[in-house]
Amino acid sequence: MNDIPSSPPRAAKRPHEITRHGHTRNDPYHWLRADNWQEVMRDPSVLDPEIRAYLEAENAWFSAQMADTEKLQEKLFAEMKGRIKEDDSSVPAPDGPYAYAVRYIEGGQHPLFVRQNRSGGEETILLDGNALAEGHAYFKIGGAAHSPDHSRLAWAFDDAGSEFYTLHIRNVETGEDIADVIPDTSGGAVWAADNTHLFYVRLDANHRPSKVFRHKLGTAVTDDVLVYEEADPGFFVGLGATRSHKFILIDCHTHETSETRLIPADRPEAEPVLIAPRRDGIEYYVDEAHGTLFIRTNSGDAKDFQILTAPVASPSPENWRPLVAHVPGRLLLSHALFAGHLVRLEREAGLPRIVVRRLEDGEEHEIAFAEEAYSLGLDPGYEFDTTTIRFAYSSPTTPSRIFDYDMESRARTLLKEQEVPSGHDPAKYVSRRIIAQAPDGEEVPVSLLYRADTPLDGSAPCLLYGYGSYGIAIPAGFSVTRLSLVDRGFIYAIAHIRGGKDKGFAWYEEGKRAKKANTFTDFIAAGEHLVAEGFTKRGQIVAHGGSAGGMLMGAVANMAPDLFGGVIADVPFVDVLNTMLDDTLPLTPPEWPEWGNPVESAADYQTILAYSPYDNVTAQAYPPLLAMAGLTDPRVTYWEPAKWVAKLRDTKTDDNILFLRTNMDAGHGGASGRFDALKEVAIEYAFALKVMGLTDKAPLPAV
Repeated sequence: MNDIPSSPPRAAKRPHEITRHGHTRNDPYHWLRADNWQEVMRDPSVLDPEIRAYLEAENAWFSAQMADTEKLQEKLFAEMKGRIKEDDSSVPAPDGPYAYAVRYIEGGQHPLFVRQNRSGGEETILLDGNALAEGHAYFKIGGAAHSPDHSRLAWAFDDAGSEFYTLHIRNVETGEDIADVIPDTSGGAVWAADNTHLFYVRLDANHRPSKVFRHKLGTAVTDDVLVYEEADPGFFVGLGATRSHKFILIDCHTHETSETRLIPADRPEAEPVLIAPRRDGIEYYVDEAHGTLFIRTNSGDAKDFQILTAPVASPSPENWRPLVAHVPGRLLLSHALFAGHLVRLEREAGLPRIVVRRLEDGEEHEIAFAEEAYSLGLDPGYEFDTTTIRFAYSSPTTPSRIFDYDMESRARTLLKEQEVPSGHDPAKYVSRRIIAQAPDGEEVPVSLLYRADTPLDGSAPCLLYGYGSYGIAIPAGFSVTRLSLVDRGFIYAIAHIRGGKDKGFAWYEEGKRAKKANTFTDFIAAGEHLVAEGFTKRGQIVAHGGSAGGMLMGAVANMAPDLFGGVIADVPFVDVLNTMLDDTLPLTPPEWPEWGNPVESAADYQTILAYSPYDNVTAQAYPPLLAMAGLTDPRVTYWEPAKWVAKLRDTKTDDNILFLRTNMDAGHGGASGRFDALKEVAIEYAFALKVMGLTDKAPLPAV
């Protein structure tokens, strides 16, 4: 494998017939799916040697063909790293006598979890991620939750990228972990009020979060009490707590249905109380204040959600009463309760806003923002009895700003502005939103970022990003990485396509299941509009998406290959039909509401078959393509991009470059270190510049 390969690897083709609903397909690359994939998630060394050899051969081909960009990758990495304040920290979040924060040290790849007494004194390092990561090729801290009395810290880590987290409990005073070690968790934990019991979710052998356990400090993990077990493999289980700290929440959910149970935090051994039984298509999310539940739900045809109330003592739906009405097109994204206020984050006309409601008299006001396109995040913090909330604001041209906001005085205090050490002048960049028309007449918003001196005569290359699934909206926020393309003359565009909730819940519904094709045609329409309006030309657009957005990349590459000059697909979900037919995989049953259930439904089978990128690879010319994968990825298994690339290489009729790069030490999120992650972005941007013939183009100065 040390020799420079002279030709790309060719995966062996072995007949493998699959028959469903009277239809037979041949999958000649099925053998790339390891039979022992569950073991590989925990221990990559047990991967079948033949499969490993193929993945490593693809990696070697990638390295050889991208060798001419190595200096460019180093330059891109240095640029992006230079825009990050290395010794940075979050704004400390107060909780009782302490304030908690996450910070980084210069050169450090991993976070430090710290706290300081609010009355003064030296900082205490609760967790040193850099020290903990030593000796690990991959290391990620999943969560860190301090006990109510601040004496303990429940924290978890994953050292394989497979998202099996091992939970530890640390004595804050001594800095040592106690003997209690809990494997195979989802990464988080919730403390009971007694500081002795904590709750966690355990993953099963197929990586599904299905069981909630209660652990008592100092006892054997084998004695942990099973509090709740989800029998339906289509539902995932999560844990949380009300902001009042009075209740622990057990949440069971799919992408379109949920139900919640309450456990009094001061009675951890009590049986969970069901608020409302699950009903298909109905979601509800709960918080509590002063004995009243505040329930954000889409029940009662409230497609964009409403907020109802109910007494904690009798929480069933017949006692739900309206508080915040449903307004079509105004999507209620989240809500948070404080002793005297209800705060909600909502989106209307594609833009977010924060609305504050005083509980005493119902008076409401909105926190206003000046820019036409921006991103907004609400951080409720730890404290309940406070009039202060915290939010983060940014735009494509404006670095992130953290504010504290007093809900009574309405005073806004800037706490921190994201530093760009290498310099950044927002005036040198332009942020716009244009509208593309989809084939069915729908208006698709497209956010743009480019330098003010970029010629808008069609000569500029464009990177067009898209996702369009699970109702996830792509915010118009600030990014230090994309400036490396923009400073080299790229227009950076985000297509806010159907399948997300950028324009409300209906925008999501119009891009899922039987209507999934709208996601793909919206993205193509965005690209065509950029050409028609003279921003760029056909063949000068590099399409980019990851995970379900990687499925989008595979679909549009099949449907409109001549529109794109390159395609970058991160951990791409491209083998959709085979994955949705395999109910042993971690995400398959919970994903059926999103994509359809081809196991039981012939109609769903045909719908997915019609667009599944792997199944629709055809003998035609394809644009240059880069697929990025992770060996221990439990979400999009490594064999999906591997099979896709193998089939493309065997089928396509062009000589354009085609790469598969598999991170053999990571999973869905790629490299775990903050700087190692930038190296993967540098690879993708070097690929984009390579296919546009711009590897020698120097960036214009930012300031």
